[in-house]
Amino acid sequence: MSRVNRLRLCALILFLAATVEAAVFPFPPAEELRSLENPNQRDSASPRAEENYRLPNETVPIHYSIELTTSVHNGETPFSGKVIITLEVVEDTDHIVVHARQLREFTASIKSVDAGATDITLKDSYEEEREFLTLSPTDTSISFAAGTQWLLTIEYKGDLRTDNGGFYLSTFTGDNGETRYLATTQFESTDARHAFPCYDEPAKRATFDITLNHDPSYNAISNMPKNETKSTDGVTVFETTVNMPTYLIAFIVSDFVSTEGELNGLPQRVFSRKGTEHEQEWALTSGMLLEKRLSGYFDVPFALPKLDQAALPDFAAGAMENWGLATYREEYLLYNSETSTVNTQTNIATIEAHEDAHMWFGDLVAIEWWGYLWLKEGFATLFENLATDLAYPEWDIFQTFHAGSYQSALNYDASPTARPMSHYVEKPSEISLLYDSVSYAKAGSVLDMWRHALTNKVFQRGLHNYLTANQFSAANENDLFEAIAIAAKEENYPVHDKIVDMLPSWTRQGGVPLLTVERNYNDGSFTVKQHRYTNDKDDQNEKKWYIPLNYAVQTNPDFRDTEATHYLLNEESIAVSDAKVSNEAWLILNKQSTGYYRINYDDRNWQLIIDGLIDRPHKIHPRNRAQLISDLYRFATSGRVPHSTLLTLLTYLPKEDQYAPWSTANTAITLFNRYLSGDKDYDNFRFYVSELVSEQYDKFGVNDVHGEQHLAKFTRNLIINLACLAGLDSCLKETSAKLEALVNEGKTIEPNLQSPVYCNGLKQTDDSVYNFVYEKLMDSTDQAERRLLISSLGCSQNSNQVNKFVSSSIDAESKLRVQERITLLSSAYSRGEVGLLTSIEFLNEHWQEYGQLNTGFGGVNPLYSDIVGMSAYVVNENQKTKLQELVDKVKGSEYVPTTLQDSVDANTNANFQWLETNRDPLINWVTEKYRTGGGASLTTSFATISMAIFLIVTRLF
Repeated sequence: MSRVNRLRLCALILFLAATVEAAVFPFPPAEELRSLENPNQRDSASPRAEENYRLPNETVPIHYSIELTTSVHNGETPFSGKVIITLEVVEDTDHIVVHARQLREFTASIKSVDAGATDITLKDSYEEEREFLTLSPTDTSISFAAGTQWLLTIEYKGDLRTDNGGFYLSTFTGDNGETRYLATTQFESTDARHAFPCYDEPAKRATFDITLNHDPSYNAISNMPKNETKSTDGVTVFETTVNMPTYLIAFIVSDFVSTEGELNGLPQRVFSRKGTEHEQEWALTSGMLLEKRLSGYFDVPFALPKLDQAALPDFAAGAMENWGLATYREEYLLYNSETSTVNTQTNIATIEAHEDAHMWFGDLVAIEWWGYLWLKEGFATLFENLATDLAYPEWDIFQTFHAGSYQSALNYDASPTARPMSHYVEKPSEISLLYDSVSYAKAGSVLDMWRHALTNKVFQRGLHNYLTANQFSAANENDLFEAIAIAAKEENYPVHDKIVDMLPSWTRQGGVPLLTVERNYNDGSFTVKQHRYTNDKDDQNEKKWYIPLNYAVQTNPDFRDTEATHYLLNEESIAVSDAKVSNEAWLILNKQSTGYYRINYDDRNWQLIIDGLIDRPHKIHPRNRAQLISDLYRFATSGRVPHSTLLTLLTYLPKEDQYAPWSTANTAITLFNRYLSGDKDYDNFRFYVSELVSEQYDKFGVNDVHGEQHLAKFTRNLIINLACLAGLDSCLKETSAKLEALVNEGKTIEPNLQSPVYCNGLKQTDDSVYNFVYEKLMDSTDQAERRLLISSLGCSQNSNQVNKFVSSSIDAESKLRVQERITLLSSAYSRGEVGLLTSIEFLNEHWQEYGQLNTGFGGVNPLYSDIVGMSAYVVNENQKTKLQELVDKVKGSEYVPTTLQDSVDANTNANFQWLETNRDPLINWVTEKYRTGGGASLTTSFATISMAIFLIVTRLF
C-alpha cells in the first residue's frame, strides 16, 4: 500500500499510548514471533487471555469462483454474491471457518470434489468480534477427513460501503453536472471478507475466477484480462488468476475510459473518469519505464499478462498494489502538462514505482503474516526511490528520500518505546496500526543501508534469490536474510559476520543507534561508540546493533564509494587506527548518509566541519550536509551539544543551493518558529533567519525557470516560504502581487509556484482575495489542485477567514469530498496561533458534528486525532487553557477514548519543557551573539578566531 495511506495514522500513533516494546529474540517465524512478541501470549500451561484472531488451520483454500451482481450505475448499494471455494482439509474437522464482514443472508452447502457427489446442507453461525463465519453440516454425523477436497458454496448479500473500504461506492460529477457512480475495492489488509467470504490472511493463497454482473453501459476490470469468449454485455468474466492472497484481489465497475501502451510485450493501461484522458499519458509512460527498470533490477519478469493503473475519485488509501490492477487517488495518477506541478509529476512516478515494486514484494512473494508488513512496505519505500532513480537519474531523487522517509524514520525511532520492524499482531485494529513510519520509512532506510554497505551487486542478487525461491508463496524475514547470505557467497563477497546475525539486529529491536566519535588528533585515529539514541539524553539502555561504517576526510573528500569499510559488530566501540586523519581536517562518517544512525563528534571536529562548510560547503555531499543539520538540531534540543554549534553551522546556508540541506534546515527553523513566534524577542530570530535565506532568495527568485534541475523547483519553494516567514519585504510583496494578479487580472500563477504564492499571499490578504481562492477550491475538479488549495487556505492569519474555511468541513452543502473534510483543521491549526485558536473555538461549538464525519476505512475519529494534533502546537498558557476547555467538553463522549487527556497533556507538557530548555539559549544567541555581533559577518570572525585557538592548542601538543 502506498506511503500516503499512513499519513494520518502515523500522526496519530505518535500521540497514542506507547506500545510495549518486545524483547530481542533469535528466530522470528510467525509462530515464534507470536509467542515472543505478542503481550497477550501466555506460556503453554496457560490459556490465552483473548481469543485467537487467526483462522484455524484445519482447511486451506485452493481456488475461488466468485460471482458478484451490482446495480451501481444507479447509485444502488445492495449487491449479491456467490462464492465457490475449492478447499483442502489438512486436519480432521467437523466444521469450516472463513472470514466475513458486514455480509448477510448466507446460504451454504458443500460437496466432495469427486464426480457425482451430492450437496450437503450447512448451517452457519457468525462471530462478529473475530468475523468468523463457521459452517457445519446440519447432519452432525458428517465430518471432513484430512486429505480430502471439497467445494464450498456460499450465497450471500451485502451493501457497497461508503467509507472507501472493502467493496465500496464512489461518485464524481459528470460533464453535465450529473452525479456518476462506480463500485471499486480496497481490500488491504482485512477487507476482502467484505466482498466475499474467504480465508482472508496473506499467506493463504489461491487462484480466482471472477465474474461481475453489471449494467451493459458500464465496463468492469480486474486483476486479470477479460475473458472475451465467456463475457457478454453486462457480464464480464475474467481469466483465472495466478496463485495469490485475497487482499490483492480488485475489481472496478464503472464507465471509465483508458489509454493503453505496451513495452517489452507487457500491455499496460491507465483508467480514469471520462474527460481526463489527456491526463493519463505521464502515468502510462512512467509506468512502462518503471516496470522495465524493476523487472531488470530483480531479473524476475512481471508475472501477469497485463498491468493496469486506475485513478479513483474517492480513495482513502492513496494507492494500492492490487496485482495487475493498481489503484490510486486521482492526484497520484493524473498529470496535466500545462497545469500540474513538478511535485505532482514526481509523486506520480514515485508512487507508481512504490506500487509496481509491490508486484514483486507482497504480490509475487507474500508476507507470512502482517507482523512482517515491513517486508513488503520497506522494499516498496526503497524502490519508489531506486526505481525512479533508475528511470530518471537526472532528478537526484534520493535527496527527497533523505529529506522525507529517512528523517521521518529517525524522528519516530527516537521514542524509547519505538516498536521493532517485525512485530506480532492479530486483531484488524492492531494490524492497521502497523502502517506507520517503522514499516515504511525505517524499513526502507535500513534496507538501503545494507544495499550500500554490502554493495548493490550483492544486494541485487540477494533480492533475485529471495524472489525466485519464494515466488507464488509467502515468506518471513529469515528467508530474506538467507537469500542475501547466499548472494554474498555467490559473488565471493567477504562478509564481516553472518548476515543472519547482522540484519536481525535491525528488525527485531526498536530504536536507532547514536554513534559518538572521539578523535585522537595526535595520531589521526578515532574511536566510535554506539548507544541507543532517544530524545532524552539521560535514557539508559543496553541495545547494540551490527553497524556498517565508512568515512570521508577533508584531505580526500570522496563521498562516492558507500561500501562499508568497518563494522561495529554488536559491540560497544571500535577503534579505527588506520585512518591517519590530519589534525587540521574534518572527519565525516557515513558517506552520503546511507547508514541509519545519528552521529555526534567531539567539539573540535564539529568546529572543523563548520569551518569547512562555511569555506567550501560543496566539498561535502548534500545528503551529509543535510544530516549534519538534522543531527545538530536533535543534539542541541536534547542537551548533547550547545545551541551555538547548530546556530553557527547554519550560517553557511547563504552558500547552499541543494534541496536536502534546505529541507532539513527548513524543518529546524519552522520548529523554532513554532515555539518562538510569540516571544518578545522574536524579531531577533526573524532577523537571523532573514540573514540565512536572503542571498539564496535573491538567486532563486519567485519565477519558475524552464529547463532547470528537477529539485531546484522544490528548493525555490522552501526558500520562498522561509523568506516570507522571516518577513523579507520583497518576498511578502512579490507573493502578494502574484496572487492579486490572478484575482484581478486572471494572470495564471506558474504551477510550480502556486504552493508558496497561495500560502504566503493568503497570510496578508482581504476577504475578496480569500473568497476567490475558497471558491476556486470548491469548483476545482483537479484533485492535486484541491489538495494544494486546502493546504493554502489554512495559511490565513484572519480568524474570520479561517473560521469560514474550517466550518466548511461540516457543511453538507460544501463541495468537499469525503476524504477532504477531515484535513481542513490541520491545515489551519499548524499555521500559527490564529489558526489554532480558531480551530479550537470551532470545535468548541461543533464538536459533535465534527466527530460524526466519515473517517474512511480503518480511520480514527477526526475529533480525537485533531484535538491531539492541536495539542502539539500549544506553546503558551492561553492556548493551553482554551484547549483544555475543549477537552473537558468532549471527554467521556463516544468520539474520543479515555486516553485523550493523557495524550494532550503529554504534548503540551513536552512543549512547555522544550521552551524552558531551549528558549533562552536560542534567543540569547541570536540576540547577543548574532544580531548585535554583526550578523552574518560573525561567521567569518568566529571561524578566524576558532582557527587561531585551534592552532595554539595544536602547538601545545
